[in-house]
Amino acid sequence: MVETIYKKDGEKCNCLFVTVGVFFVLFLFVCLFVFVCLFFVRKETSSPSLGKDRADTVIIGGGCVGVSLAYHLAKAGLKDVVLLEKSELTAGSTWHAAGLTTYFHPGINLKKIHAYSIKLYEKLEEETGQPVGFHQPGSIRIASTPTRVDEFKYQMTRAGWHPTEQYLITPEKVQELFPLLNMDKVLAGLYNPGDGHIDPYSLTMALAAGARKYGAQLNYPVQVTNLKSRSDGTWEVETPLGIIQAKRIVNTAGFWARDVGKMIGLQHPLIPVHHQYVVTSTIPEVKALKTELPVIRDLEGSYYLRQERDGLLFGPYESEEKMKLQDSWVTNGVPPVPADSKNFFLNPKKAEIPTVYHSFRIADFFLFLRYGIIHAGGMGKYLSDWILEGEPPFDLIEVDPNRYGKWTTTEYTAAKARESYGFNNIVGYPKEKRQPHWFYKPGDETGYKPSFRRTNWFDPVGREYKQVMEKVGVIDLSPFGKFKVKGTDSVKLLDHLFANVVPKVGSTNISHMLTPRGKVYAELTVSQLYPGEFMLVTGSGSELHDLRWIEEKVTRGGYKVEIENVTDEMGVLSVAGPYARQVLQRLTNEDLSDSSFKFLQCRHLKLSNIAVTAIRISYTGELGWELYHRKEDSVPLYNAIMEAGQKEGIDDFGTYALNALRLEKGFRAWGAEMNCDTNPLEAGLEYFVKLNKAADFTGKQALKHIKEKGLKRRLVYLTVETDNVDPEGNESVWHNGKVIGNTTSGCFSYGAQQSLAFAYVPMEVSKVGQKLEVELLGKNYPATIIQEPLVLTEPTRVRLQRKGESPKI
Repeated sequence: MVETIYKKDGEKCNCLFVTVGVFFVLFLFVCLFVFVCLFFVRKETSSPSLGKDRADTVIIGGGCVGVSLAYHLAKAGLKDVVLLEKSELTAGSTWHAAGLTTYFHPGINLKKIHAYSIKLYEKLEEETGQPVGFHQPGSIRIASTPTRVDEFKYQMTRAGWHPTEQYLITPEKVQELFPLLNMDKVLAGLYNPGDGHIDPYSLTMALAAGARKYGAQLNYPVQVTNLKSRSDGTWEVETPLGIIQAKRIVNTAGFWARDVGKMIGLQHPLIPVHHQYVVTSTIPEVKALKTELPVIRDLEGSYYLRQERDGLLFGPYESEEKMKLQDSWVTNGVPPVPADSKNFFLNPKKAEIPTVYHSFRIADFFLFLRYGIIHAGGMGKYLSDWILEGEPPFDLIEVDPNRYGKWTTTEYTAAKARESYGFNNIVGYPKEKRQPHWFYKPGDETGYKPSFRRTNWFDPVGREYKQVMEKVGVIDLSPFGKFKVKGTDSVKLLDHLFANVVPKVGSTNISHMLTPRGKVYAELTVSQLYPGEFMLVTGSGSELHDLRWIEEKVTRGGYKVEIENVTDEMGVLSVAGPYARQVLQRLTNEDLSDSSFKFLQCRHLKLSNIAVTAIRISYTGELGWELYHRKEDSVPLYNAIMEAGQKEGIDDFGTYALNALRLEKGFRAWGAEMNCDTNPLEAGLEYFVKLNKAADFTGKQALKHIKEKGLKRRLVYLTVETDNVDPEGNESVWHNGKVIGNTTSGCFSYGAQQSLAFAYVPMEVSKVGQKLEVELLGKNYPATIIQEPLVLTEPTRVRLQRKGESPKI
């Protein structure tokens, strides 16, 4: 059932208290009419031909995203762009789409994608001469619970440092903008004035006109039947009309992307999901309006609603147990043109899919799919820039499918698609993870109680923090990405890849891979285990993201090396705290003293007769080791360590405590303080960047230029005077009534009993002692830039003690 959503003469009107089934016949006729228009009235003429046998880029799929990429590549000057579509442009999910456009997104950089799309759609008709049917009446997200109001405030803290308009509005303003709305439960609205909707077919045809205008070739109907890689790194694209040799392939095949991936042995984790929307006939109250209604998103009801001519269009997002997957398309393949009657009113979404993919195993093969029309323009520009510049224009790892591994079986993908689709409009809490990050003890409140304020994990995390600072703790870091590199050119390769020097045999350092423009692509620890044999370790979730970059450099540079991804074969346990040495010393005859096993050294040894590669390093900043071992030895090694540490009161600790410990020590985190949006100089990573080393590492020349030109902003370290809420990153930073920057990460310091945060601010307000404000849940809290770190690391404290100085803890 659909709730009453508007009033008539001051009274509730029940016109929409009907089941979706009542509209089926009407809607079927509407869709049949649209279908006829698409395939007969508005059908573009195109003769099936290849036109050429060579191309720089071949795009497979003629939906909105494929045509957008062709447009952007051609407009940027790339010659020989060819798009192949097996049916008609927009014949897949594009023409089913509701076409909603919004500036809003909870992800920071995806806001940039949305903003670019809207700005492009605004000017596309003028540029191409093709109408796009773009309406911008704005949109309102409705809050009908106090928790939703908190969520809106939470999102508003992230809006201030973005250029797009977004406002938290009162119920009175909501009704002024949407006078037909039932206001009984409305507490607030999140309003984006520039939002609206666009006709997907018209948009695609305008992009197609633009692509042709700038020289791209769009061929249809031409079906790709096979893909073959050649020894010279190029591709052969086989079709019934012949073969095109291409430098690169971009898979934009939507429903059929999985089938295209199979041609080269890739199993893309894709499952189409049913999504229906309903179009009503004329509603007198809507027809009588003088201005178009804004788009409504009822988050508790989990549906969107917009005006469609003199009626309404609304589409629900069902709960996990009610939504439907198109399972048969996964098991039996997608039909050439899914045209049975029920699909006229289905808009199959691709749930849990990657948005852009550059495979690390297969050179110059990209995957580009969308979840909504709003992504088509911005992602077309994003991928075009990546292809042309050799690096992504900014960080979007949250939609990079290389965050997926071998564990994305069809069964997993189906379950995840159900969960994600059902969660489409749920409250987005901070620290809401799908895995445990702290440990329960008797007397604690069980489970995870999500909140925008301190909640039931707060005291247990404090206990774990104290465990590591005062005793000894153990944490499982097995999700780390782990690579072995060896061969004739291993040293030469790493000297080119990393901005730091190559560590000596038996040593470890922290190194950064930079992009050609001098941005931070990744942070890894590099250990030289034997002469010319290295182990590289990156964070969980970055495994394939980093390996892709490394293997591409190997291929492009012709380096003679062997790279082995041992992530799944190796476990990692970290032991940290003042008693870490004496606990581990009980399990080995090796000398673990500070003089024998120094900070940032690595060594092979046995603990309780279990072989490990031990690195004296800890992200806690305390005395500690990371112990790399065979995955099957994880349980016996853990048991041996816990048994050996009983006298010292050893215990587990999780990643929430780890985050508090690293922030107190001033350690940066990749994905927060540094990524493809930042350079290492502004991030305060100068110590790890050796501009004077002989090797011309990637990004070196760009960094020299950045240094000569001078920085415009830099990372600062803040204390924040809060109450029951703590910064976590991406909040707006204020000064003199204006937003001047943003936090990158934050937490409560259990040592200092106050909140901490890293933030980027302009150079002129970056000095120690500077007073600023950090916005949290709609309130600005006083903040002060302090000298970092708040707590010195254990190696630094030991060094100062040897000098007779009294270090701060």
